[in-house]
Amino acid sequence: MKVSFYTLGCRVNQYETEMLKERFRAAGYEPVGEEEFADVYVINTCTVTSLADRKSRQYIRRMKRLNPAAFVCVTGCYAQISPEEVAALEGVDMVVGTSDKGKIPELTSAALESRGAKEGGSESIGGTAEILVRPHTPFEEYEETGTVASMEGRTRAFIKVQEGCNRYCSYCEIPFARGDVRSRQPAKVLEEAKMLLENGFKEIVLTGINTALYGTEKRFKPEFPAGSEFDKYRKLWAESCGEDGACKYGTGLELLIAMISDIPGDFRIRVSSLEPTVVRAEDVMRLLKYEKLCRHFHLSMQSGSSNVLKAMNRSYRREDYMEIAKALFKADPCFGISTDIIAGFPGESEGDFAESLGMTEEIPFCKVHAFDYSKRPGTKAAQMGGHLDPQVKKRRVKELIAAGDAAQKRFFERCAGTERVVLIEEYLPEIGMYVGYTDNFVRTYVAAPEGDAEGTRAGIINSFVRVRLEKNYRDGMTAAPTE
Repeated sequence: MKVSFYTLGCRVNQYETEMLKERFRAAGYEPVGEEEFADVYVINTCTVTSLADRKSRQYIRRMKRLNPAAFVCVTGCYAQISPEEVAALEGVDMVVGTSDKGKIPELTSAALESRGAKEGGSESIGGTAEILVRPHTPFEEYEETGTVASMEGRTRAFIKVQEGCNRYCSYCEIPFARGDVRSRQPAKVLEEAKMLLENGFKEIVLTGINTALYGTEKRFKPEFPAGSEFDKYRKLWAESCGEDGACKYGTGLELLIAMISDIPGDFRIRVSSLEPTVVRAEDVMRLLKYEKLCRHFHLSMQSGSSNVLKAMNRSYRREDYMEIAKALFKADPCFGISTDIIAGFPGESEGDFAESLGMTEEIPFCKVHAFDYSKRPGTKAAQMGGHLDPQVKKRRVKELIAAGDAAQKRFFERCAGTERVVLIEEYLPEIGMYVGYTDNFVRTYVAAPEGDAEGTRAGIINSFVRVRLEKNYRDGMTAAPTE
């Protein structure tokens, strides 16, 4: 049977979809593209914004048109937060919560067997979906779903190291969808990293719902297999964290980076995101001693106004964010900092918004993701006064996007003439260039050498090339090899 996947949202969802593909494949299914005819469709949803909810519903309807008799399973954060709403959608057969994603292949097979016996494979109808969603509050242990040995891409691989969040930002539903912080055993992370590197990947991306919270929960007890190979890490963990295993903010993540850095080979490590709600400048600077760690952090800001940050329950000020950015640029003037900014949070004045714009002028971000505030049911922000007119939010987002583009341009100009290492990912025949990303997250275009017009140069894809960055081009920069 054929199974298709559609994924919305964060890198954790992307990782979990790859995990599901492997588990479905092991169960005898054939994974196909998201727009292809399939017997089973799995929609891995996001609920960060109302737009994400709407996209999930649109895809469900589109897939049922492709195959009205298909079995449709909806999982992810939208399914966890609003299971009855999802189950009521026409064509949905099963709704599975975030804590049981790993069981979806088995649940699907069992449901198909039952459906075949009872209905003879007839078309599914809305309003009869089975809901398998547990409340988020009992989630206490990380659900280990095994190693993911392959990814869609050929160069970069994600490893999920952490689940859940306990920061409760006033606008965010994620703690209610994902539950409290649960960390993956470090030995399992190390095992998966080794397997991915053996399979040829050159970049390992550590990801989680709030990655910097890795290992901070008091009930976390790191366990290592017996043997001298793990004696060093067992001792390191005991010396760096408490007797119960819980680490200070940022410490557990640093230990993971240290462990993976010890693996022999030419590869690099990237951290998917860091939260200034969790880490401070000194925590971030400790990470820079690891040579394999990419000089790029996604450091979520959300607002440049300390007043709005307080209302968001972000527990840091504008000045704290600036301190981290200045420290990183002091260590490397071309350090890549990407960020998220929300426009139109309830009560955000024109002065508050101007402070967000001002941050994009003070910091040469390598990428700014701008969003308008989306009211999420059940959050504190939804109950606040001062909700803004949609047209005001739309205008502010447009201004932020323009300011972010200008900041990125200044970042590229700052990097011009410097040498970086780029991991080549693909060849674009229409422009005759190889494309990849530098360690500081600049999308880099390298002209194919003479005699390589078809992009057939042996060994350059999925390899590191030292280049000198030249000038702005498309969504990145051109570069020339220095070797």
